[in-house]
Amino acid sequence: MIRSLLVLALGVLIAGPSVQAQPWPQKPVRVIVPFAPGGASDLMPRVVGEKLSPMWGQPVVIENRPGAAGNIGMEAGAKSPPDGYTLLAAPNGNLVVNPHMYSKLAYDVFKDLAPVTRIAAVQNVLVVNPEVPANTFKELVSLARAKPGTLNFSSPGNGSQAHVGVELLKMQLGLDLVHFPYQGVGPAMKDLLGGRIHLMLAQVPSALPHIKSGKLRALGVASPTPLSTLPEVPTIAAASGVPGYEAVSWYALMAPAGTPREVIEKIHSDTAKTLQLPEVRERLAGMGAEPSGESPADLAKRIKIEYDRWGEVVRKANIKAD
Repeated sequence: MIRSLLVLALGVLIAGPSVQAQPWPQKPVRVIVPFAPGGASDLMPRVVGEKLSPMWGQPVVIENRPGAAGNIGMEAGAKSPPDGYTLLAAPNGNLVVNPHMYSKLAYDVFKDLAPVTRIAAVQNVLVVNPEVPANTFKELVSLARAKPGTLNFSSPGNGSQAHVGVELLKMQLGLDLVHFPYQGVGPAMKDLLGGRIHLMLAQVPSALPHIKSGKLRALGVASPTPLSTLPEVPTIAAASGVPGYEAVSWYALMAPAGTPREVIEKIHSDTAKTLQLPEVRERLAGMGAEPSGESPADLAKRIKIEYDRWGEVVRKANIKAD
């Protein structure tokens, strides 16, 4: 009897570590998207998830949790168990702008979330209606300075990259431009094309067809380097003489704080591999997105830099949530 108990105990001791050492994942992985289906923040993790699922041998389930400008889904992701089985697909605005606009967010970007990797970036371009008498960025600046308060710009809403990006320009160049927030990109673009709005910092995919057709005039890209899709358009940094100006939209994978480091590293590594697949790059390119795959450490640095930059813009421009 004693011998049998000893054998059983020894078996448990031997089996214990092997059970604990089971590789992650052992069950489906959920990715919370804080917006409704159909947009870039929803489509990008779906494209990546389709490739990660067979790599992991587990389903990657996209769960849309829209509401309150993404804050509901962000909270759900931040408050999930830190076991690697819940991830969050977060647009940069929810990480680096919203925390400055909402005084009572139920999550803290730095305390409740851990960076995993950046999925992709979508570039922005400053465009004007052709009726605006400015063929270059410098001519637009001269016009704005000659007639302060007469030029307006649209955005999909307060705090959007299209909004804070122009507010940063106003601060850096001392311009007086009037902001008109809309409920989404479509209405904002419609009024720009109709001439009721003078200019907009628009995502390249939505603006490019109108630039090519001559319905909009591109004056500068908000990326650090020129774009292959608009090779003749200078960067705003170069055209304005303000080094370092940048306003890029990007989307990241985040995990609840406390998620095991080895799990985060695996998710990053596998996602980065997925982003190199030709079919994934082609599908992202169709959305106007550039694959990234940067490391958790590099993403953490990016979040801190942009959190400080856009926080200053929100405070100085007195941007409110509504």
